[in-house]
Order: sequence, then C-alpha cells, then structure tokens
Amino acid sequence: MKRREFVTLLGATVAWPRPVGAQTLTKVFRIGLLSALAPPGDGSPFVAPFIQGLAKHGYTQGRNLAFERRGAEGRLERLPGLVNELVAGGADVIVAFGYPATLAAKQGATVPVVAFAAGDPVATGLVESLARPGGNLTGVSDFASELSAKRLELLKEMVPGLRRVAMLWNASDLGMTLRYQASEVAAKAMGIVVQPLGVREPDDFEQAFTGMTREKPDGILMVSDSLTTLNRKRVFEFAAMHRLPAIYEFNFLVREGALMSYSMDLGEGLGRVASLVDRILKGTKPADLPFEQPTRFWIAVNLKTAKSLNLEVPGPLLARVDEVIE
Repeated sequence: MKRREFVTLLGATVAWPRPVGAQTLTKVFRIGLLSALAPPGDGSPFVAPFIQGLAKHGYTQGRNLAFERRGAEGRLERLPGLVNELVAGGADVIVAFGYPATLAAKQGATVPVVAFAAGDPVATGLVESLARPGGNLTGVSDFASELSAKRLELLKEMVPGLRRVAMLWNASDLGMTLRYQASEVAAKAMGIVVQPLGVREPDDFEQAFTGMTREKPDGILMVSDSLTTLNRKRVFEFAAMHRLPAIYEFNFLVREGALMSYSMDLGEGLGRVASLVDRILKGTKPADLPFEQPTRFWIAVNLKTAKSLNLEVPGPLLARVDEVIE
C-alpha cells in the first residue's frame, strides 16, 4: 500500500465569535446522521472516519456525543420527514451524506447542516458560493470535472484501447447528473465516445445492461449515489460476466470486488467534516464557514478482479496506486 498527497490551496475560514465556556465539551451534543440509504452505522465507510475525526476534537460517544441516525432506505420521499425527526429530536447539527439528503436538510432543517459527497454545491444551487455559502449549510465539496477526467485517464491507462465508455448514473439526482455531465465533457475531450445510461430506479438497471450487451463498450464508469450504490453488486456481476473493466468513485467498492477507483481520501475528507462540525458546535455559523475542498486523492486497484478480466495493471500505474487489493 502506498499513499500520495496532493495539496491544494484552501480558502481561509471566518469564525463567528461567541463566548464558549470551558465546560462546553461536558455537554452531550446530538449529531444527526442523514442518508438516502440505510441509517449510517459506526462501521460504514463514511461514518467510521468521521468518528475518528471527531475524537481528535475531544468528542466521544457516550460521554459528550450522541448520534441520531436516519436513513431513507432508497425512498427519497421519506427524507423531509426524517429531517423533521432529527430537528424535533434536538439535533445540534445534521451531517447529510449525498445530494438528496443535503437538499432535504437544507430545505427542512432549522439547525446547521454539514454536507458530504453532495456533488458541486454551487452548480446544484445548494449554496451561493464556496467561499460564502450563506444560510445554514456548509460542508466538503469535490472537484467533479477534475476527478471525472482523472478517472477516465486511469481507465484508459488500464485499457489503452479504450474508445467507448458506458456511463452509469442516477438521472434523478441533480448532483450526480452534473457529475455525469462533467465526465461526458472530459471523455469527449479525450476522443472517447460516451454511451449514456441514466437510471432512475432499480428496474432500470436491466435496461442499462441490455444496452451494454447490444452495443458493448470498452469500459464502464459508474457515478456513485444511493441508487447505484444499492445496486453495485449487479454492476460488478455484469462487468465480470462480460469482461468489462470499470472504474468507480470510492475505494470501499474496490474492496468489495470492483476493478478500480479514484476519489478523495475518505479519511481526510471526513476529518474535514468533523472539523466543521466541531467549529459549529463551538459557536461558528455555517454561513461563515466556506465549503472546503479535498487535498488528498486515492487510487485503489483490485488485482484479483484485474486477473479475472485478463488485465495486467501497467507498471507505471501500479507504482502510483495507493491501495492494492490482492
């Protein structure tokens, strides 16, 4: 396993002064965790690093921290009601995972909201600007255009003959649709033909698979959100059956059998979420906390999956991989 760090310049944050007593951390703070999927558990790929980040700021469950967990189980119409439950239950701050959960929290919560993995917050209209988000929302954004281009570059490096790529994304999720569009632009700039496969519900995956069977692409790029993540194993199985190399957005998918991924370092990104939550709990207004951007990025490759696809990971690529699954 190897690690690389890319450092980008972050905008300075502006604190809203409010007297905070020395006994602040003796209070039990209630943090709402909101997801479009299942209620987030401590061991999930998003929550575990968040808990580690909170611990660095002195927060421990059972002492001065309690989680209220809500998940829509893929039924997005439930999100507004779940937001109401969190607010009524006394949540001091809500951490929303993904664009649908973030939008519901922004619209329905009267408490601060910290967003993660919600796409481009400016392009989706969640905030006015990264530097001055306004309202009750802040969080950690991503570089959709840059990440999309890099994913395609890595897939092409793995498959030099890549000419046609199928892109699978949730067409009902504005954040993910914009991420798909950024991927499409990057592909066209590289001379790669895009096969768009937008899905809106689980039954749509069969139609997408039929399209790829009829017009076989050279590879797949899956944009990760609640819908595609819930159906990830179907995508893994289709890619394996048809020997299609695919790249994904998170390294935990590679641990589950996906070929490769490129994303922000979840530990670093969720550590930033923890820092934002800490500042809010100590009195800073979310409107005064600029959206932060990731500084470390992570390449993961599953060698067992590569072998099953009769692919040999090129030496130069393997030398840059941060996590190798064998």
